[in-house]
Amino acid sequence: MFPSLIESNLIEKLRTAGSVFAEEEAKLLLTEAKSLEELNTMTDKRIAGMPLEYVIGWAEFCGHRIKVSPGVFVPRRRTEFLADQAAFLLKEDAVVLDLCCGTGAVGAVLASSQKIDLYAVDLDPAAVRSAHENTEAFGGKVFEGDLYAPLPLSLKHRFDLIAANAPYVPSGEIEFMPREARLHEERMALDGGGDGLDVQRRIAAEADQWLAPGGCLLIETSERQAPVTADIFARHGINPRIVLDDDLHTAVVIGVAR
Repeated sequence: MFPSLIESNLIEKLRTAGSVFAEEEAKLLLTEAKSLEELNTMTDKRIAGMPLEYVIGWAEFCGHRIKVSPGVFVPRRRTEFLADQAAFLLKEDAVVLDLCCGTGAVGAVLASSQKIDLYAVDLDPAAVRSAHENTEAFGGKVFEGDLYAPLPLSLKHRFDLIAANAPYVPSGEIEFMPREARLHEERMALDGGGDGLDVQRRIAAEADQWLAPGGCLLIETSERQAPVTADIFARHGINPRIVLDDDLHTAVVIGVAR
């Protein structure tokens, strides 16, 4: 649709602005823009530092296009490891909770692989709206609130699988995160408290009230934090094991309800 000269100029603009993936970003902007005016607007936003996913309105996650609204936590590639581990444990017709769901990316991917009864929860109203968009095709039921609080009590002891990408960055390390995350994503989606594990502790503390017998709790965490997360699981009666992905530099702690 756009002449090659426009593409060349766009790549140069992005590269000058500091993009290390200027060619790939240019192709996405050119594909998504419906007019030269829209392309210029999108380019200006990207050069100003807005995350590319906000500019084009979606993020790729496990081969799916996940709709992303400005301010909502952008699903990371490392979280695909969490989704993969959950998918491996998933059984058809399972009752699944995507906790701290953000865009609902993990739940949407799981529901796309087989038939499940999907629920999702997030504290951020904008994230809840995004999760609705991304999971409604699969019958996902999304709730706004603090962890388990908004869920119907009838769901207690019914979840076969709970997957959580809770915030786990220590408060003192937020300032060292990439500028795009610090300036554009809600702090509540990043800040995990003093050691980064405050929300994980709260999730584990109540998990036994919501998991079905033999149900699994999966939480994404860092390689450094994983042993502490596993200890948190054990303290709350959930048998833990740690799985690592060296390429993505991430960890998932998987616990089975006793």
